[in-house]
Amino acid sequence: MAVCLPDTQDDTPNIPIKLTRVGVTGVKKLLQLERTNKRPIILLPTFDAFVDLPSHQKGVHMSRNPEAISEVLEEVANGSTVDVESLCAKIVEKMMTKHEYAERVEISMTTDFMFMKESPVTKNKTQEMAQLKAKAVGYRTEDNKIEIRKSVGAEVIGMTVCPCAQESVRESDKTKLLEFLDEETTQKVLDTVTFASHNQRGVGTLLIEVPEHKIVKAEDLIDIIETSMSSPVCELLKRPDENATVMNAHRKPVFVEDCVRNMMEKIVQKYGDFPDDTLITARQENQESIHRHNAYAEKVTTLGELKEELNI
Repeated sequence: MAVCLPDTQDDTPNIPIKLTRVGVTGVKKLLQLERTNKRPIILLPTFDAFVDLPSHQKGVHMSRNPEAISEVLEEVANGSTVDVESLCAKIVEKMMTKHEYAERVEISMTTDFMFMKESPVTKNKTQEMAQLKAKAVGYRTEDNKIEIRKSVGAEVIGMTVCPCAQESVRESDKTKLLEFLDEETTQKVLDTVTFASHNQRGVGTLLIEVPEHKIVKAEDLIDIIETSMSSPVCELLKRPDENATVMNAHRKPVFVEDCVRNMMEKIVQKYGDFPDDTLITARQENQESIHRHNAYAEKVTTLGELKEELNI
């Protein structure tokens, strides 16, 4: 016979305080996503799953979180076609059922995502790596209905060139050129030559809520992030590719702030038909080469607020 063990989590806590997020982190699973007329995508995602905890309950039933993740992934493995943000939404639904006391449930997922790329000149094909992110948050309404908001995003490495340093190099070189050239010739040189600057490895992140019946492709988000920096980077670069990458980057110097603004503008251009309450998060961190610190910028806004700022 099974022994009936006490359910300590349902006891009353000594200090009756409500907690915002309680759960598990670092749950790793194997996930295969089926695609129409394409080979499936194999991912190794890591999940974090949380619920809120009422003040009258001592603890959450922690095992129910990885249990919900496993059950949904098993359903997907049996033939369901689903995107990662909808997968997270399904886990939220399952967790809401298992945690009947919870008013808010949150699940987030991160995984390496491979995509194909060509080098800029030699057109060598190479596998590139990005971080794919997905999240879903569920709310239990007063009439006991469940509302879920889901989002998808990506984190991509690129290259940025500092405009400030480049401008100072340009002015220094202009002064030297004027020592033996006239102003007209000097200006022609300045308009022709690409000037040096210090570079940064940029890490761009973009997250967007996905309304029902709307589709956001990870490849599109990756493209938005990469093109918002000075230049994409590539795993396989031959000498002509290296030259093109460096030259192109120095023709498009950007601050960390520019990267975030570029992402926001491109989001409006790509997903301007989404509802105005669609939440968007863009962040950029540039790993500095001549400083010991990094540079960081971020914007969190709704699509409606963003359109208003851009007068759209």
